Amino acid sequence: MKRTLPGVVVITGASGAIGSALAGVYAAPGMCMALQGRDKMRLEATASNCRAKGADVFVCEMDVRDAPALRAWLEAFDTQHPVDLLMADAGIANVLDDLSHWETPVATEEVINTNLFGTINTVMPIAERMRMRGHGHIAIVSSLAALRGMAISPAYCASKSALHAWGQAIRPLLGAMGISLTMIYPGFVKSNMSDAFPASKPFLMDAAKAAAQMRRGLDARKATIAFPVILWVGLKLLNALPDPWADSVMSFLQLSPKKRP
Repeated sequence: MKRTLPGVVVITGASGAIGSALAGVYAAPGMCMALQGRDKMRLEATASNCRAKGADVFVCEMDVRDAPALRAWLEAFDTQHPVDLLMADAGIANVLDDLSHWETPVATEEVINTNLFGTINTVMPIAERMRMRGHGHIAIVSSLAALRGMAISPAYCASKSALHAWGQAIRPLLGAMGISLTMIYPGFVKSNMSDAFPASKPFLMDAAKAAAQMRRGLDARKATIAFPVILWVGLKLLNALPDPWADSVMSFLQLSPKKRP
């Protein structure tokens, strides 16, 4: 049966590389879009690009950690424009310079509150509306880092792993009400976030290419979108090894190329 493509789309994290690229691949004449971000200049640049492609765009400069304000904005937008597709992409990372450092409590709290609770703050209001309507599509951007913790980015991995589990848990609950949930697990995508990563970035992908791949999977209502496939499979195989072996492999991979033996 042919899928109906979305006409109303909400994207959080639209001032970031992936969110901006996602907005770009959905922007088209007749499309209604709501874009959230924290960087005003980059958010407006994304909105301008989408408007140039013919989309009707609403922007919101807001922090996804502000649950009451985010709920109010999402509900007001959904009342006027019932959302077909919600993409929860907002996220940040904290990366240690090397394995001799330690992540601070402040950094840990900021990352987890943004990536985990910020996503929950985003999904809950729209999921409730979609449940009442009996249809809709929600996409949550996790990461391949959800599959195996990286010592140089503990809070980021914890937040993405928690999203992985939460998404799997709520998928049947949403599905029972006619709502699709897609979990997205990108590898390394060119962005400010990936630029800060001190170790090797295998199969680094351009944000526009990553967004196009996500769009294809979302249009097909796939339950899981993961890329590059070789890293997805490799991490799953790594988890089948005894933990000391897997830890050794990950520790080696997280060393800067200049520090490797």
